[in-house]
Formats: sequence, structure tokens, C-alpha cells
Amino acid sequence: MGKTTGFMEYDRHDAPYRAVAERVKDFNPVELRPSEKDVREQAARCMDCGTPFCFGCGCPLDNVIPEWNEQVYQGRWKEALDILLSTDNFPEFTGRICPAVCEGSCVLGINKEPVSIRQIELEIIEKGFDLGYMTPKPPSKRLDARVAVIGSGPAGLTVADTLNRAGYGVVVYDAAEKPGGILRYGIPEFKLGKWVVDRRIRLMEAEGVVFENNVWVGEDISYHYLQNRFDAICLSGGAREPRDLKIPGRDLKGIHFAMDFLVQQNRRLGNEKLDPVRDILAAGKKVLVIGGGDTGSDCVGTSIRQGATQVSQIEILPEPPLARAETTPWPRWPNMLRVSSSHKEGGTRRWSVATQKIEGENGAVKAVQCIEVEWVTPAPGARPVMKEKAGTEFTIEADLVLLAMGFVGPGRNKLVEDLGIKTEPSGAISRDARNMTSIPGIFVAGDMTHGASLVVRAMRDGRRAAEGIAEYLKHKPSV
Repeated sequence: MGKTTGFMEYDRHDAPYRAVAERVKDFNPVELRPSEKDVREQAARCMDCGTPFCFGCGCPLDNVIPEWNEQVYQGRWKEALDILLSTDNFPEFTGRICPAVCEGSCVLGINKEPVSIRQIELEIIEKGFDLGYMTPKPPSKRLDARVAVIGSGPAGLTVADTLNRAGYGVVVYDAAEKPGGILRYGIPEFKLGKWVVDRRIRLMEAEGVVFENNVWVGEDISYHYLQNRFDAICLSGGAREPRDLKIPGRDLKGIHFAMDFLVQQNRRLGNEKLDPVRDILAAGKKVLVIGGGDTGSDCVGTSIRQGATQVSQIEILPEPPLARAETTPWPRWPNMLRVSSSHKEGGTRRWSVATQKIEGENGAVKAVQCIEVEWVTPAPGARPVMKEKAGTEFTIEADLVLLAMGFVGPGRNKLVEDLGIKTEPSGAISRDARNMTSIPGIFVAGDMTHGASLVVRAMRDGRRAAEGIAEYLKHKPSV
């Protein structure tokens, strides 16, 4: 490394954020860009480890982190960008919304704050755009084979980008009005500005990828239509079926799935047409978010910006420790308390809370009955079991309840059902080592096959699926 003692000279400094009083008044991004000097100093903290666990154990994309940290410290942005793009198709996405799994495996993190890898990664790609390095680079040679990608979320975009760069003709179909999937519709504007998604889509189009939106594959166009026009098909529709809450009062008005709420707000900001009958707004309401993950946090920040009078969030699991738990030693992803930018803006959080009943008035939700729970390990090595704590019942007033409890599978898919594609008991689509389904020539990538997970893992699976498709096409007789 260029600064072998950097980790002893510089402390970790995270990117600055807009003041809370300012940012809650709009949906603009909350994180600001650091100065070049700060970024290069943060890159200098990389330790030149003998065994860098950040990419060998941490990063799902196998980003070669120490190498691009070295280039950043030296001010060689083009070289850093080339290294980063060799493994990460879309650093502008992962640099903004990835929880930085790599930082949990940083060697420096054993006894100090880890290197701010995500922040450096984001600055590399943004410098790439600033300095004019991110220009369209269509493949020098086009192959005869064509691939249809169904779904334009992170997995689908990665499949499309990887195959297009290899020279294949790629068309991406999506039922939504605009491409981007969860990047555009599920993640709030204040975390990922949609201009970032639009910028990448324009670049992919300039490189030859074709996007067809407002198209339901299996309804607007059939499998046979695709079969006659493409040499391979990749399903990448994501995990769409949310986990529901089956307790008395669930059918009352004012109870919605979190993703419906978040999608509506993104469509509202994108000037897309909304259904006035199902318009979900937190303005002037007492909001209860059930579920303590990232989606729940996004609901908190969105509710505050919409003008909720009260925001509460509950989670059935126990509160994580402030520091790394002994159950997740380095270099594993640490179980510890994380406070998002939305949590710093207001609202209350409670852990080890289960819901018992939803109370209503005039057919609409008015309050939720809850109870504290404890997690008990019945025997050594056994999984903890939840038990309600008698006498701890309490009520949370709410006239808008948002269910953010994760997803159980991809949901129903007409194309999958019509073709009889094999699925797992969970509903996830089965695949082989090349990501091919039980139907030759039809592949799958992302949450549809491995369940709801991180954007970075969907991208990794997209690269894997693209490799499988390319291998299949090389041996397909008609190609």
C-alpha cells in the first residue's frame, strides 16, 4: 500500500449527511459526497493485509478492494474504476444501498473501526462519471444469439449488462412503467435517487440493451412468442409475495404491505398514475411499522417525510447488542445494533414484541394489541424459541399499519405455471449449477430462486446466470 501506516494515522470518517431538520422536508438524498482529500485518507487506512478477508469472505461480488483502495490513495481514479468494474456491474447502486458486508470482514475491524469501503466504492464510480470515463462502450462484435430477460431489477439488469458486453443481443421486459425494479420502486428516493437509475439505463441503452416496459410476459406476450425470437430466456422477477400477519383484525382498513406503501411513494415522485382508491399516505396519521429490517426503516423515513404525527416500529426479535456479538465473531457479518438515517430522524423502536390483535373503529384500524416476548434456548445447540411474557400486554395507537416482515417467495407467475417449471416447496424456482430451470433454455436469477436477499447478492446471482447462459449458448446447435 502507498500508506502503510495509514490505519494508525487516520480514524474512520463516514460521509457527511444533511441535517435532519432539513432532510425530513423532502425526498432528496440524505448522504453528501465527501471531499477527495477525505476519500483518499480513508483509502489510506487499508492495511495491505496478508489475507484480505474483505473480498475473500465478505463481498458477495468478490470486489478486489485492497487494489482499488491503493489506486484511490494514489489518486489514480481511472485505474481504480477499471478494477472496480471488473467485478461490479453497478457500483453506483451498491455504493449507495449495500450494507457493506465487506466491512464486517475488514481486518482493521478486529480492534478498530473498519475501512469505509462502501463510501470509497461510491466515490470511485462517481469520479468515473465526473471525469468522463463512463461513456457508452458497446461490444466490438455482435454474436448471433439473442436473450430475453424478464424483470429489470438488480439481477435482471446484471444479466443484461453482462451478456450485452459479451456481444449477445439482449431485450429486457418488465411489467412496470419504467425499468429498474426494486431499485426504482422499492428503495426510497432519499437513499437512491432515481436519476442514478435513469443514468445507468441510458448508458445500457447506448450500449445496445433494449428495454420493453408495460409488458406482462405470459399475458401480453407468450412464451412461444419469446421462444421464436430468442435463444435463451432469463427469469428475474424478484421475490414479490410478502409475509402476512394472520391475527384478528387483519382485514380492517388502513393495513398495508410495506412495499405497496413504498412503491406508491416512488411512483408519486416519478409522476406516474396512481389508483386514488388505494392511495396510501401517512400524512396526519399515527403509523405503526411491524418489522425491524431495512424495509421497515424505509417506511419510517417515508412516513416522517409524508407528515405522520407519530411513527412507531416494532420487531419480534430481541434488540441486537451495541458491539459485535460473540455468536458472530470476525470475519462473519456481525450481529449488532444498526441505526439507519431514518431512525435518526424520529419515531420509536421496540424489540421482542409480538402482535396479538388489531382493534378497529368504523371498519378501520385504530390500535394494535402487543405483548413482550422472550427468546429461550430449550437445549444446548437448539434454536431459540419465542415465549410470550405474561402481564406485559400493551397497546399502540395506529391508524396506518405497515407490514414489513419480509417475503416468502416469488409469488404466482403465469409463465412458470403454464410451462410447469419446477419449483421448491417455498415457491422458489429450482435451478441447476448454471442457473437453468427444469426447462432447457430458460434460466433464473436473483430472489426468484434464492429468496429475498440483498441487492448485491442478486447482482452476484445475475453474473452467475449470465455465465450459465453464455455457456449454454456456446453449445446450442442453432446458434
